Amino acid sequence: MSLADLNERVRADLAALDHGAPDWTRPRTHASGEHVYDVLIVGGGQSGLGAAFGLMRERISNILVIDENPAGQEGPWITYARMVTLRTPKQITSIDLGIPSLTFRAFWEAQHGTEGWEAIGKIPRGDWMDYLRWYREVLDLPVRNEVRLTRIEPQENGVHRLHVEGAGAPASGILLARKVVLATGIQGGGEWHTPPMIAEKLPRSRYAHTSEAVDYAALAGKSIGILGGGASAFDNAQFALGQGVAEAHVYVRRQVLPRVNPIRYMEASGLIGRFTALDDAAKYAVMASFMTRNQPPTNDTFERAAAWPGFALHLGSPWLDVEETPAGVVVTTPKGRFTHDFLVLSTGLVTDPALRPELGLVAGDIARWRDRYSPPVEIANPVVDDHPYLGPSFEYLSDSAEGQARLHGLFAFNYSGLISLGISASALSGLKYAIPKLVNGIAGQLFLDDREAALAAYHDYAEPEFLGEWTPPAEALRA
Repeated sequence: MSLADLNERVRADLAALDHGAPDWTRPRTHASGEHVYDVLIVGGGQSGLGAAFGLMRERISNILVIDENPAGQEGPWITYARMVTLRTPKQITSIDLGIPSLTFRAFWEAQHGTEGWEAIGKIPRGDWMDYLRWYREVLDLPVRNEVRLTRIEPQENGVHRLHVEGAGAPASGILLARKVVLATGIQGGGEWHTPPMIAEKLPRSRYAHTSEAVDYAALAGKSIGILGGGASAFDNAQFALGQGVAEAHVYVRRQVLPRVNPIRYMEASGLIGRFTALDDAAKYAVMASFMTRNQPPTNDTFERAAAWPGFALHLGSPWLDVEETPAGVVVTTPKGRFTHDFLVLSTGLVTDPALRPELGLVAGDIARWRDRYSPPVEIANPVVDDHPYLGPSFEYLSDSAEGQARLHGLFAFNYSGLISLGISASALSGLKYAIPKLVNGIAGQLFLDDREAALAAYHDYAEPEFLGEWTPPAEALRA
């Protein structure tokens, strides 16, 4: 089988499912004359593409996906992700939505055969990006690139005004939509974290976060210090050493590296798919534990990094101070002082809607976990408390009627849903469960927003279906 053959198989499968049938939603008009989308999805990575296909399967096709990046460069996979392969087991399904011909396995086997599938241990990072490009193309998803959302204006008459900019943005700088889905990935609920000590004491030219573009080739022959013990720290160490960096030192606060990955248990136990069935106390306890346990590096990534002679691991070594000197940046730890040419921060992110510029006009309306639940003191975590308290379909909620009216139609399909809906919108392990929840919520809102018109049309419906006539036999007439 070739990719061309697979494309035909996808089209046949979709036709058998009656994909592309007419929409049931009711078009909206706007006084400005501008087009009103039923749904606008912000983010053209795996979550945004999967959400778009899910909506189209629900016969909601008046949609648009926007992404700030050039076509084919959406998401982290060929920008700041530096692992060799995905960390997720290869057999996990996600945005295929249960259609075998849309799985990554089908995509891979069309090019490499079943033997090729058996031969790979995990999905190569670049090939996953190729799969996402193919998925977008074969499904003909409506994506507009180089469009960046800057601000959401609360809805007026059921329509949100979205201020956008970029080469692909309309001349007016405005897009209109009834529903807005923020499929903005890991960082979409807040911002990447830079420890204040680093930002206050060092010039920007001396450090970068792992979420940024880092020119490691320009650091060839140099020494770098990496702060953090998560998977991305070791991803960057092995990548940097492969680019010619002489030394990559990873500094970890813990005395030992974490060994247990709780996500593997979640995948096998039903906890990801059924997380929303838990009450708030159980949800909080699970995710507070998840954040303290951390994800270990994968064995292959750690081994790649450790195999380089320039690799060094410093356990029990938080950074107590940093200082720029003529010789480089001096890092002070409980175990001594070390000098590097450049620092890399694998320090995760902070989730807080108030940090998102696009939510500036509505962030104050958004309910947080601290507003809805008081945890036991022994597990209380301010990082968890800052997360938005979302509804069952990723919708923002408010503690006031006025705030809820402003938030109506806004969905956080990104990492900020972690506490309310578990490993879902930003993780491949959860997308097959998350997308139907999101789509069901959007479809329900669209229907109920037009409830009166929909029910009136139902009661007025009088189109004949049966057109036959019956004439009784002559004998029956004589009798």
